[in-house]
Amino acid sequence: MEILPTFIYILLFLCGLLTYFLSKKQKRNLKQRAKLPPGSMGWPYIGETLQLYSQDPNVFFAIKQKRYGDIFKTHILGCPCIMLASPEATRFVLVTQAHLFKPTYPKSKEKMIGPSALFFHQGEYHTHLRKLVQSSLSPETIRKLIPDIEAMAISALDSWAGRQVINTFHEMKKFSFKVGILSVFGQLDGKYWEELKENYCIVDKGYNSFPTNLPGTSYNKAILARKRLNQILIEIICESKEKRLLEKDLVGHLLSFKDQKGQLLTEDQIADNIIGVLFAAQDTTASVLSWILKYLNDDQKLLEAVKAEQKTIYELNNEGKQRLTWTQTRNMPLTFRVILESLRMASIISFTFREAVVDVEYEGYLIPKGWKVMPLFRNIHHNPEFFTEPQNFDPSRFEVPPKPNTFMPFGNGVHACPGNELAKLEMLILIHHLVTKFRWEVVGSQSGIEYGPFPVPQNGLPARFWKETSTQEMCL
Repeated sequence: MEILPTFIYILLFLCGLLTYFLSKKQKRNLKQRAKLPPGSMGWPYIGETLQLYSQDPNVFFAIKQKRYGDIFKTHILGCPCIMLASPEATRFVLVTQAHLFKPTYPKSKEKMIGPSALFFHQGEYHTHLRKLVQSSLSPETIRKLIPDIEAMAISALDSWAGRQVINTFHEMKKFSFKVGILSVFGQLDGKYWEELKENYCIVDKGYNSFPTNLPGTSYNKAILARKRLNQILIEIICESKEKRLLEKDLVGHLLSFKDQKGQLLTEDQIADNIIGVLFAAQDTTASVLSWILKYLNDDQKLLEAVKAEQKTIYELNNEGKQRLTWTQTRNMPLTFRVILESLRMASIISFTFREAVVDVEYEGYLIPKGWKVMPLFRNIHHNPEFFTEPQNFDPSRFEVPPKPNTFMPFGNGVHACPGNELAKLEMLILIHHLVTKFRWEVVGSQSGIEYGPFPVPQNGLPARFWKETSTQEMCL
């Protein structure tokens, strides 16, 4: 009787050994069969980082693509990288074979936002949290935020009018941050608002600084501010628990979440995900809004057409005041196409980082385990094969849906931005009130791009704003 179990153990051992050797042989055959993509790796360790930062990053990647094709290798930021500039390759990495490529960020940035934030993970934890965040930012939820977002947009525009010159991007960041806070907390108690804003701004400034944790450096100040942010958020979380403010906003959703084992999220996990959402909501939306203003300013005929569309969208509420409804925001076709074309032209998310978790073969090329993989969204958005005369701003191109996987302003696959509907809603609301009640002019040079890290118009698009006097107001 004892012989049979012993035989089974031996059989299992031999099977395991055989599987191991077959796996090793398969990997060896893969490396022999596939080869690395073409490209240059530059200097030892430094690679081609200096070339990347000494010119427009888009020019750097475009030159590489023209020389080597849609898949090429390079070495930047201390890492060997495979660059992908075709829709098919991007879909392969982000959608169909996403399990072979994990999201990857520099440790300094992960530490700044928080290691439990949604976009640093994959697998079960990521899947459950993503569904939760998506449900809190779904159209059914955010439509209730329209009156508050509208009030914020009007307040922001009023504050810009009459001032000498404002930095449009910086002001858009303030507006986007307020909308982000609203989506996360609902109506936040004023005693927390100023503390959150002050410390978040310090973290934001240090996020892209050189990660030297010496006293007085931007990075060090940001790390200290991040700790204070955690304490403030935990206070808010505890207060929400006491008041049982559950499932009314993102904090409520996070507090009520349980995994398959019935475990609740820790306060640190909740705090990390709140900061992650705020980071994702602020700079990207502010960048797009700044570009929209520039593109409309550059094309006065288009601006007049958008203005004409928006002036047909008024409805009076019970107090006789003008207000927007959800249905009206869904019926702004030209304005919406302007947003889509701005997203394509500016390509705020120019690329994304992944890392191969195993050796992968694609199109006869080897993507080695541990190498960074970067789908280049901007290269695809500016490819004349998919968008005719891509250097021209032309919203009419979106009268027909783009080819699949050629337009990815919010990423693609399981890590695509879950807040894209909120971002588009706040853009529509702000544009509506901007073009119907205000005028603006860009000051100084209207060309040039800055990266910090997202592309923004030069100097943050300095501009003057003033209220547009209506015929009715003049008569009064």
